[in-house]
Amino acid sequence: MNHKALLVGLGMQGKAALHDLVACGLFSQVTVVDNRPGAEGCLGGYPPERISYRRLDARDEAALAQLMRDADVVIEALPAPFARSLGRLAADCGIHLVSSMYYDDPGEQDPQRKEAIGKEIAEIDRKARDRGVVILTEFGLDPGLDLIMAAKAVGEIEEVLEFYSYGAGIPGPNARANPLRYKFSWSPIGVMRSYRRPARIILDGRPVDIEATSLFEGRHCHLLEVPEIGIPLECFPNGDCTPYARLLGIDASVRKMGRYTCRLPGHCAFWDIMVKCGFLDEESLPVGDSLVSPVQFTASLLASREQFQYRGDEQDMTFVRVDARGMSGGEPRRAVYQLIDTRDPATGFTSMQRTVGYTMSLGARLILQGKLRKTGLLSALDVPYEMVAPALERHGIRIARRELPAAG
Repeated sequence: MNHKALLVGLGMQGKAALHDLVACGLFSQVTVVDNRPGAEGCLGGYPPERISYRRLDARDEAALAQLMRDADVVIEALPAPFARSLGRLAADCGIHLVSSMYYDDPGEQDPQRKEAIGKEIAEIDRKARDRGVVILTEFGLDPGLDLIMAAKAVGEIEEVLEFYSYGAGIPGPNARANPLRYKFSWSPIGVMRSYRRPARIILDGRPVDIEATSLFEGRHCHLLEVPEIGIPLECFPNGDCTPYARLLGIDASVRKMGRYTCRLPGHCAFWDIMVKCGFLDEESLPVGDSLVSPVQFTASLLASREQFQYRGDEQDMTFVRVDARGMSGGEPRRAVYQLIDTRDPATGFTSMQRTVGYTMSLGARLILQGKLRKTGLLSALDVPYEMVAPALERHGIRIARRELPAAG
């Protein structure tokens, strides 16, 4: 127990990551960085000789780099806009880093901006490899555990013809009494922006683009029966699935594929109206003497309402399912892996905190234990299922292989 960790961000997922970093026995010192008033008060239950706190703005790269150089690994638990800059800084400093975020912005549509992001990502990868460090991204729940489960399922089938991935963070039965039947278990602005980005699925072996303004239309959504949850889930397309077809090695064979977000019934009809009315647009509009971004307004409004926040003993649920279908040995085959988790009453952590925060902490341990054989910019697809599932099961987070008919 002689390693040092730097945890940047003490939001919901950061708190769960800190809990596991302290409990796992690998770290003698954890330095926590946050700049919100009162954040230090969350550290009272931890041994002071093992925890230190720095109130620091993550945009102060010089000060942050100094802290990074004194650590063995960085766990980045900041909002999405900070992710790539923290990865670049860690690569510059020659320090391992774990993040649950995408580095390639799924919502970016400007070709020049996409090209610039691609070059920045390539440079992070190059610097990390030159310095022999790991920058492990997309290592949370979704993205993260969904990709690890996907690789496992795909590996069981010789020729994958169909692939579907589902992810959800939804209220449990005792937390659904609001007009949206939804509560925020991660960044409200992140949720809103994910509702306003285009998607791409594969049908008949060809990519099909879905405009952001039609994401929630009935023709693009479907119901998924999940007996363990007790209610069907509405599913709408989540981003572009085609890069994952290539990364999973099924792009030459797959005929149907999609990544989907799931919500309780009624969600899609409401947000279809909101999107079409412009409530999730980015461009600011004049409101009195001010300029206001509709999506910022919508996120701030909903986040300010107590009815959309988890309280007391209210439960959240996380759900991930990957479903690979195809042929093996001339016979139809189907491999389905599924995760359903709920809030832990012992720690008080929500399921979203557990599945993201504990996964990030595990990533830090795998790196320092030398379990990952490659360096550079990695993703969850570079981490074998067998390294992850047993470790999470010790927290009561279980991934099950479901037996479902090969057709249907």
